Amino acid sequence: MDSEDRIELSDSGFTGFPRKLPENCVEYLLFILDHQLEARSLLSDLENVRKTATHLCDSIAKGYIWQRDSFQLRLERDQDLIYLRGATDYGDAVEDEWLVVYLLRELTRSFPALWVRVFDGDGEFLLVEAANVLPKWLSPELDSNRAWIHDGKLYILPLAASSGVKRPLTLTEAVNYIKSSSDDLVHSAFVEAEAFYRLEKYPSQIRDSIHHSLVAIPRKLVYILHENPSTIAPAVEAFYLRDPVAMKPLTSSSQDMHFPPDDLVSVSVKFTKVLFAQLKSQRFSPPPIWATIFEAAEKQASDAEDVQKTLARLEMGMKLTCGFEMLATNADKKDNRLAREFAMLLEDLEEDGVQVLPTNEDMEAWEDVKRDDDESWLDINFEDFEKELQGNRGLRTGDKGGFGDASAQADLQKIVSRFESFLNDESAGLEGAEMEDMDEDDDLSGEDEEDSDDEDKVVSFDEEQFSKMMREMMGLPTVQPTDSEKISKSLKSATIPSTANAEDEDDDDDVDDIKQLAAQMEAELRGHGALKLDPEPEKAKAIEARDGTESKGKGKMDGEESGEEEVDIDYNLAKNLLESFKSQAGMAGPAGNILGMMGLQLPRDEDEEDGD
Repeated sequence: MDSEDRIELSDSGFTGFPRKLPENCVEYLLFILDHQLEARSLLSDLENVRKTATHLCDSIAKGYIWQRDSFQLRLERDQDLIYLRGATDYGDAVEDEWLVVYLLRELTRSFPALWVRVFDGDGEFLLVEAANVLPKWLSPELDSNRAWIHDGKLYILPLAASSGVKRPLTLTEAVNYIKSSSDDLVHSAFVEAEAFYRLEKYPSQIRDSIHHSLVAIPRKLVYILHENPSTIAPAVEAFYLRDPVAMKPLTSSSQDMHFPPDDLVSVSVKFTKVLFAQLKSQRFSPPPIWATIFEAAEKQASDAEDVQKTLARLEMGMKLTCGFEMLATNADKKDNRLAREFAMLLEDLEEDGVQVLPTNEDMEAWEDVKRDDDESWLDINFEDFEKELQGNRGLRTGDKGGFGDASAQADLQKIVSRFESFLNDESAGLEGAEMEDMDEDDDLSGEDEEDSDDEDKVVSFDEEQFSKMMREMMGLPTVQPTDSEKISKSLKSATIPSTANAEDEDDDDDVDDIKQLAAQMEAELRGHGALKLDPEPEKAKAIEARDGTESKGKGKMDGEESGEEEVDIDYNLAKNLLESFKSQAGMAGPAGNILGMMGLQLPRDEDEEDGD
């Protein structure tokens, strides 16, 4: 947790709410820390860093489309500290955040005295990435201002930076400690490898994140996108986050449109994969002015394949055009820089007229004007996805292909391996994950602690007995133990110390009292009908009456009741398990996990309408 998130109280009382980063926003602070540097030279050095950072971004991320904000720096003064500060709102594009980290790491390689701190709404997210290999004392409550990037490496401020006290550091304390004791900072190759794991795919990831697609859009919009391709980001967001008010320009016949569906041309438009997926995934009925365009395009197509391609390009073009139309209503008032640039470009275009619009010959000379990338990366094969989730336990037969591209497979396998190592951690006790050095109740006596230890030794989980119980409740046949298993169990029971028998005799009276009390409670609950789990015959008859006559329902019910006496199936338990599995909506959940442990694989639930 960031130190800035704590509410500050002074002698006069509440001094205001803490400053907190917006959601999906990454912030970065750049310091020049050099003992030999004079104060008057600091500003010039920081300006040199800012210019170098801008040049580095333009060279590495040339042509990249940022989801919302780009990489940017400005001078900041905070008390006695002077540094560069930047903030990037990356929206749904998490890759933008890691591109910022990559740029910052490369920037520190060029300046020996440059120290960088980067964090987001989750705090020190680099340490979150390396949580599996962090020192045990470094908890989220203490990690504020302790992770710094210097010379392309990740350094951690030790506990000594807070005078050995386990508490978060302020920014001033961290900077002063780096100035005075930079040699005492901790650098671990394991922590650094985990924290920078996502940076291994850069800078090639910048190119791989771009997707080109052929769409049919008005020539006027072709000009806008050719002049400033990055304006597609706020337009897609306007379409993706649309509301009835934003839709008015598309449904109102009295209002003139900035991009009417006239003079449509098919050109290749550059997206990021996130923007393309956001646009592609949206279900959107064509506005009235576009409906006739779709009808005409369907009639003019020569064959079924041509119809499919034409309508797909037209649909994507319609969504994109509608996004720009919604953006144009108030683009000049938005705080997004790209939206304001679009507003100025549109104003200039309307003043200049159609003479500035590109001709077909002009567009043919453009680079990648007919490029249409494969969209198979959008398709999810749930079988491959589930195989990846199974990790080392998955049965991988047949093809060697995996879910998604190589990068997605690597990330998913890393998550699964970490989760499996967490579950297989034999050092963890019954209380779950170890939380060392946490506050404990000092009032507990030594005798109570010994009793607790004795109880922990007795408690155990019998997986075989649990599986047997679940199978019996679901009416499944139980697996009988073999002779060797019976002998093994008898040997284990014979090795129990005789002292356990003595303890059992001492507790006989307590056990009898508990059994007697449980019997009384059960009798009372049965009297009120609380333990009547099986469906009432009247309700069952009503259900059967829907599918047939009442006489058939009675006959069938009688057969079911006799069958229940033989099999002893708990209807409510099976019904609740199936409903719980269905409520998971294909995702992981308690019902699916329990059934998976028992070796049961239920089929994926299809739409109820299809079943009807």
